[in-house]
Amino acid sequence: MAVKQTHEGSTYEERIKAILLRRGAISEEGLAHAGEEAAETGMRLEKFLAERQRVPPAEMALALAEYLQLPPLVLGHFMPGRSLQEVVPQEFMLRRKVVPVARVDRSLTVALADPFDLMAIDELATQTGLRIVAAVAPEQDIQGVLDRLKAQSSEGLDLEELMKEDSEVQVLEESSEDQSLDEMLESAEGAPVIRMVNMILVEALRTGASDIHIEPMEKKVRLRYRIDGALLEKPGPPKSLQNAVLSRVKIMSDLNIAERRVPQDGRFNIKALGKEVDLRVSILPTVFGEKVVMRTLDKTSLAPSLSALGLDPKAEESMQYGIRQPHGIILVTGPTGSGKTTTLYSCLQELNKPDVNIITCEDPVEYQLGGINQVQVHAKVGLTFASALRSILRQDPDIVLVGEIRDAETAQIAMRAALTGHLVLSTLHTNDAPGAVTRLVDMGVEPFMLGSSLILSQAQRLYRRLCNACKRPTEIEPDVLSSNHIDPATFEGVTVYKAMGCPRCNQGYKGRGAIMEVFMINDEIRQGILRGANTSELREMGRRHGMVTLKEAGLARVKEGLTTLEAALEVTGGE
Repeated sequence: MAVKQTHEGSTYEERIKAILLRRGAISEEGLAHAGEEAAETGMRLEKFLAERQRVPPAEMALALAEYLQLPPLVLGHFMPGRSLQEVVPQEFMLRRKVVPVARVDRSLTVALADPFDLMAIDELATQTGLRIVAAVAPEQDIQGVLDRLKAQSSEGLDLEELMKEDSEVQVLEESSEDQSLDEMLESAEGAPVIRMVNMILVEALRTGASDIHIEPMEKKVRLRYRIDGALLEKPGPPKSLQNAVLSRVKIMSDLNIAERRVPQDGRFNIKALGKEVDLRVSILPTVFGEKVVMRTLDKTSLAPSLSALGLDPKAEESMQYGIRQPHGIILVTGPTGSGKTTTLYSCLQELNKPDVNIITCEDPVEYQLGGINQVQVHAKVGLTFASALRSILRQDPDIVLVGEIRDAETAQIAMRAALTGHLVLSTLHTNDAPGAVTRLVDMGVEPFMLGSSLILSQAQRLYRRLCNACKRPTEIEPDVLSSNHIDPATFEGVTVYKAMGCPRCNQGYKGRGAIMEVFMINDEIRQGILRGANTSELREMGRRHGMVTLKEAGLARVKEGLTTLEAALEVTGGE
């Protein structure tokens, strides 16, 4: 946006002087002296007058507003709301001395101490994608707002700002009645730890974080949230409250507060921001104290079906074919955090019908699904995957989900179940889809059983989606293509984008999507399994029959403008 400068026929300084004199803000003699001094220092007149306090800040703001035909504002005790702080980051406000005041549709009104700072206005318009409406405010008002914002940040997360209306947090404990946050605050007056932990949890839900890391360092406690796959640091609790915060998390998770030498695992539920969320807790002793990682499990974020996952047509078609088979086994592979559970639960939700008996065997049960019988593995009392699976097969199941095939015994039982009329879904840790075959053979599964029962194996990764608001076209360096063994012709005639970063996203990315490599078993591949073909041979067979590798699927997302080449190679570069 351009700031209008009118009053043709007179210079800028003459107009400012005339306005100030007419308003009685300064005497003619004082103005003359100030003009000479400003010229000697090389400062603009209005800046010199404001900084040397020759003119009251409010009067200077009104004079500039009249000259530029901009609305004047007095900010007083104003504080931008949370939604405005999300549009204009605090770092930008501090750097440019700009305060967002209001947003209406596609227009954003901002107050500036220096309305001649056109670069700040242009930069803000580029970052937000909004039309910027400039207003003038006294510099001391702007600085007051910025000081209050900094003070708020230094205290960590602001409880009053976070806990509004439907932001009530309830910790759901099996042995006691639900207790709301308000009740807890009343009963724990002067105990900031409960408030602090609740704020940390609510902030995680607001930002869509998948994991919360509370990490004790030598001189501080670091708080990080994993958002869209990347860890983002936030102001953490003070070092003096480290043990108190940890104890609060242990109490909520029903863990042993006194035990600090061995790892502990637990879970608890909360109600916050109008939804109920499970949190899985892992505590690990480190040199400077116990590190806490809490994984948020929000049932409302689960895709209701495979089609809702946003897969490419080939992968979705292959997965739909697999789950429609009456019997056999489907294997989903990939590293931790690659979305395997989400994919399997999406399959189950699509198959969940009143005339179908679905039983799962998991460690742990991550999401409770209506209409599905879920069994929690408990190795300490002898309920292992293998023993649970044996019992499940006597429960007349149609579909069985085995959380993970970890050993030969579980693998053998799962294969037999697939051969005896059940549809079995499970996960396995391998690098790619064909590798699942050789992994199971290594476990001791007979090739003839595997060839007869395996419908498909699938490998997946999660890539970071580009933010549509700020992505920009770019050129790919030839050495990047050569070092990653990519044919330069792959991107000929295609617009490739780079991540920029704006207030709406996390360093240029917003959300994640899945890419899949689906290895369908056909007669040729079945014969290859029977004769003991290795992973490379099986991969070549799969590609001859249309299998898209993880790397090819990742490059396809780059060509579609959904992600950057760097983000695609992050998760598929070594495949």
